Amino acid sequence: MVVPELRPWQAARPHAVRVANAVRPRLARAADAVRPGLTRATGAVRPYLARTAAAVKPQVTRLAGVTRPKTVKTWQYTAGAAGAGLALAATVATAAGPWDSSGQRTAERDRAVALERPGGTDHEADSGTTATGPRPAPSAASVLTGLGGGTRTVKSAPTGKALATVLGPLLGNTALGTRHTAAVVDLTSGKRLYGAGAGTALTPASTTKIATAVAALSALGADHRLTTRTALEPDTGELVLVGGGDPTLTARQDADGWASLRELAAETATALKKRDIKTVTLSYDKTLYAGPEIHPIGVNDNLAPVSALMVDEARTDDSASGPVARVSDPAADATRTFARFLADHGIKTTPPGPSKATGRAEDLAEVSSPPLSALVERMLTNSDNDIAEALARQTAVADKQRADFEGGGDAIRDRLAGLGLPLAGADFHDGSGLDRTDRLTANLLTSLLVKAGDPDHPDLRPVLTGLPVAGFTGTLTSRYTDGAAGVVRAKTGTLTGVNTLAGTVVDQDGRLLAFAFLASDTTDPAAAQSALDRTASALAACGCG
Repeated sequence: MVVPELRPWQAARPHAVRVANAVRPRLARAADAVRPGLTRATGAVRPYLARTAAAVKPQVTRLAGVTRPKTVKTWQYTAGAAGAGLALAATVATAAGPWDSSGQRTAERDRAVALERPGGTDHEADSGTTATGPRPAPSAASVLTGLGGGTRTVKSAPTGKALATVLGPLLGNTALGTRHTAAVVDLTSGKRLYGAGAGTALTPASTTKIATAVAALSALGADHRLTTRTALEPDTGELVLVGGGDPTLTARQDADGWASLRELAAETATALKKRDIKTVTLSYDKTLYAGPEIHPIGVNDNLAPVSALMVDEARTDDSASGPVARVSDPAADATRTFARFLADHGIKTTPPGPSKATGRAEDLAEVSSPPLSALVERMLTNSDNDIAEALARQTAVADKQRADFEGGGDAIRDRLAGLGLPLAGADFHDGSGLDRTDRLTANLLTSLLVKAGDPDHPDLRPVLTGLPVAGFTGTLTSRYTDGAAGVVRAKTGTLTGVNTLAGTVVDQDGRLLAFAFLASDTTDPAAAQSALDRTASALAACGCG
């Protein structure tokens, strides 16, 4: 039995001007939720914002001879490091291409700009304002250095001994089962700072999606789009709906930036009428993918049958994420919906059946997904299994391997090997991590994150920008609400007896660290999840340089 992972998702679209307009519902909360914490922090440290740094210095106490971090409230993290984390995220994402490809990256950039301005405005009664305008408030000192270096300075990276003192007792929590591994790496230098069984391969669950994302972006590029088209056979007059493997193709009235089946029907109908065709034999082509459509776990609400043609991830309700019953034949269902849309434009069709578009067929219309960068971000933020399996197959297609579960796993491994990543013990059987026979190491997961932050690989940056933000987005929306909210950004993983977490964190010295924690043989998923969250929060609270 698979323990379904909560994956709330709200679609995001870029806007151009202010932070409030920078995002659609998916990330408006990320920008707005930081503001109250910053306001409270400013009130606590007025008149000089520089005192904020002192408020978030690591606080440790001796307990049974072990150095452990005190609990630091959410506002302290958001005031002292969330802004810094968002600012760094903007620096990290700058090289990823046009900002308008993702509302999340746009929000982070604009939020960072707001936080990095040289001065603020104090409208209190004693502000000393004059007729000529308000006096700027002093700004806190910069605390981060961007990837690749810069003029800013931060303290040295945490030492392995200090990290072991802080993390060791937390990782020894019995809630994490009998087998658990960990790694912490300086994301800027790539140097491993801490490891506990880091080379031991365990079941990664959904943290597999980090590997899938890196492989797909490496194979296809961040700007690649998935295209669904219609083709007309010249002799028979057969109209073929050709699937391009886009699980985000939508039949909803408001496509919200995703590829629209309604738009494809309208454009196809227009093209048919120009040819004086009002009745067609309708077929569908899902041959881009091969092999079984049903995942080895069987029919499951966490994943639709993997088809090259589907709409709205074959969901049977209006949801956009999370587990729900799926239609048994996504391609046929999508084509029946397409037929209804054609009928709305005066085109009659026969009941659809499977076919394959020939090389002589004339393309009539097409719609394309947002760039792959946006699909990767949606996949990681929501832990979207349907996108993950699609991207594994797309990687196989790009590498000219059989586009099935096995071929997708082989293609992911080959792509990661080409990037020089440590693959000892790694085994890929799918793209989503639902397969319990998948194996990854903490070494590999942290190396993937370091590679995504490498200035020489800007196409991989969506792997970092797509990670859920603690307390704000995706699978971490309801986690870290009184902990390292806004500072931890991580991909979660949950199967029965398996709990994992891998991502990035800004520590109290301003260092950007990558971490991976994997636990197997857990018996209480809620307790294991809490134990992992406390460990990541301790890393955020660490001033271990």
